Amino acid sequence: MSQLNIIVRLSAIHDKMTSNTSIQRRYTMKIIIAPAKKMIVDTDSFSTQSEPVFLNQTDQILNKLQSLTYTRAKELWQCSDKIARPNYEWLKKIDLRKNLTPAVLAYSGIQYQYMAPDLFTAPALDYIQQNLRILSGFYGILKAFDGIVPYRLEMQSSLSINNTVNLYQFWHDQIYNDLDFDNNIVVNLASQEYSKSVSPFLKPGEQLIDVVFGSLVDGKVKVKATLAKMARGEMIRYMAEHQVKVLSELKKFDHPDYKFSSSLSNDQKLVFLYQK
Repeated sequence: MSQLNIIVRLSAIHDKMTSNTSIQRRYTMKIIIAPAKKMIVDTDSFSTQSEPVFLNQTDQILNKLQSLTYTRAKELWQCSDKIARPNYEWLKKIDLRKNLTPAVLAYSGIQYQYMAPDLFTAPALDYIQQNLRILSGFYGILKAFDGIVPYRLEMQSSLSINNTVNLYQFWHDQIYNDLDFDNNIVVNLASQEYSKSVSPFLKPGEQLIDVVFGSLVDGKVKVKATLAKMARGEMIRYMAEHQVKVLSELKKFDHPDYKFSSSLSNDQKLVFLYQK
């Protein structure tokens, strides 16, 4: 056999192996959710397991926040003196490396109450550490057991840092890159405010799957924020308890009030309709 024929045959074998690898490739599922304004300190229930990946950037944000006057901080937070005053006093004392609470326990809003991670089994806790990501204006992106401190800062805040005009510009594509769309399908359970830190950077073929919980009104899906937050928390608990790894399993989400609608869903969106 000539050297040329050997090269051609080896090339064909390589192409076939590459093709088979592509066919067999499996993606990991990641889930993104929004944080909550309401936060607590709980250093006893569970130990932290990891450090926020963008802690150096959080240092920069904290330095900027600590340089603000009370009046400017209150404007940024858009809240009353009753809320702003204790938050401003806390801001001056924040230490990002002491008295840390696992992120999934630190947030105590409706979504997290309905998720109820403090009741999870060990396998369910492992699942959310591996698969759940919390988006944050202050920390960027968090694993479930990253150690964090309470803070007050929304992603849509007009805070200027290092010549950027807001936090979307400051974080730019860092959150998107950390989600590693080359190897992950990302299930979007976050609000639009937070998913906007990811969606502008998507490339063709990358999968960010929106999950919508709503009611059908006059032929259109209407979302009620509080009910959606409850359902998102319950879906995360379902995914953790059932170790959901593929979208077909997610469509089986067992909820007394919501049912998957195949007719309203598509490749980029899963719609669950309220049944009451």
